[in-house]
Amino acid sequence: QVQLVESGGGLVQPGGSLRLSCAASGRTAAMGWFRQAPGKEREFVAGMRWSGGGPNYGNFVKGRFTFSKDNSRRTMYLQMSSLKPEDTAVYYCAAAASSLISSSMWSEGSWDYWGQGTQVTVSS
Repeated sequence: QVQLVESGGGLVQPGGSLRLSCAASGRTAAMGWFRQAPGKEREFVAGMRWSGGGPNYGNFVKGRFTFSKDNSRRTMYLQMSSLKPEDTAVYYCAAAASSLISSSMWSEGSWDYWGQGTQVTVSS
């Protein structure tokens, strides 16, 4: 059974930065992040395969977030910069047992495992 441990959420002022981490125990082929704001649907933030290829980002990211990985630690990181109040949400780490093509990463149903979520609040 795969377990995902998230960390790094919190309160930050507009324009600030945060780094989220997600460590996976067990074999996974891809990992990613989604987020869900109050009253809104869960949306894709970023995803990447362990085997290679660059990260894929949701349309709203626009260069503000960077998704990276540490294969030796089986950990992925989401560095978020220039944060806006509309980035306020619960951020969920996700993992897939099988490799995903880029276009399928956008769908929640493509992912097999989920973390408990970490709150990110952007407010002055």
